[in-house]
Amino acid sequence: MGRIVQKFGGTSVGDLDRIRHVAGLVKREYDRGNQVAVVLSAMSGITNDLVGKVNSISPLHDTREYDAVVATGEQVTCGLMALALQSLGVPARSWMGWQVPIHTDDVHGKARITGVGTEGILSRFDEGQVAVVAGFQGIAPSGRITTLGRGGSDTTAVALAAALDADRCDIYTDVDGVYTTDPRIVPRAQKIDRITYEEMLEMASQGAKVLQTRAVELAMNQRVRLQVLSTFEDLPGTLVVDEEEIVEQQVVSGIAYSRDEAKVTLVGVDDQPGVAAGIFGPLSDASVNVDMIVQNVSGDGRRTDMTFTVGKTDKDRAVQILEGIRDTLEYGDLNVDPAVVKVSVIGVGMRSHAGVAKTMFQALSEKGINIQVISTSEIKISVLISEDYAELAIRALHTAYGLDAE
Repeated sequence: MGRIVQKFGGTSVGDLDRIRHVAGLVKREYDRGNQVAVVLSAMSGITNDLVGKVNSISPLHDTREYDAVVATGEQVTCGLMALALQSLGVPARSWMGWQVPIHTDDVHGKARITGVGTEGILSRFDEGQVAVVAGFQGIAPSGRITTLGRGGSDTTAVALAAALDADRCDIYTDVDGVYTTDPRIVPRAQKIDRITYEEMLEMASQGAKVLQTRAVELAMNQRVRLQVLSTFEDLPGTLVVDEEEIVEQQVVSGIAYSRDEAKVTLVGVDDQPGVAAGIFGPLSDASVNVDMIVQNVSGDGRRTDMTFTVGKTDKDRAVQILEGIRDTLEYGDLNVDPAVVKVSVIGVGMRSHAGVAKTMFQALSEKGINIQVISTSEIKISVLISEDYAELAIRALHTAYGLDAE
């Protein structure tokens, strides 16, 4: 007997027929003799609708009440799934976040999980019952309902798998695995059989939408084996595992991209100690996440330009903050360009292979694509380019690193 956590996203449970189909997938695992916990998102479109209602009635809303409203989507899905399983002869009950309980901090709207109670679910496992758990939600120390932010159901599933010491956490979605890049842009993209936690974390954080970044980070820290599978096709998926489980590692495993970037340039900043802290400190205090940073060389040793990227949704807030400290920083100009895209090449094999950056820059140069900003890590190189060249760049890099399917 194994112990499996299965997670199904909004498109997987988008209507009653799909809920019945998912119930069949759960029953298949149950019939194999496994103990099964199912984590569900709200039906597709429901969360957006609830968020819209909250914003319409109170644009500057109380985030505690926001969570109380938005968390109801998962409650509906869980109740319907438990009923669907019962109709197939599978003992099942629904669990809301507060019933498990899934403990979180009190940062409403984007809470972080601090602990998961397992006594209730484990006792029901012993009775042969399937647990149908609401993703995306938990309970704060104050006793109020919290939500985990977009993609939070993935995090719920991984946290639950870790707490239950599950053999595997299966993430079901509308794709059949993790690909070397977006197949909609590169039809010759290949499905990856196995990918390391680190690579998947970079892929997710650089724009790949298959798994949520916090979920991958938690899986890596807790060593939870993840598998990405299709809800709609009975095909092998992609396993996310330790690097030691991959026998032969590619130099570059995938190409990720993010259109959620805006480039900000402060022109004529004082080139002296403390200026960077004066820029990025206020942005951090306002929870504006800064990604790529480049400082141009100062010719006269007095003034320089500082360029960095923020998420498009944070662009206006970042501009407001920087305008507010203009007198302090005494910079010349503030330029914002949202028409950019970040493209990243990722692979743990980059640690032991030279020439990865050269291949990237040469491939982009041959296509006449100008690089605006560069950032690197041990297993990733990212460049910022004009959004007009995004698809051309992705296709060129995919070919340059030999990732095209035969």
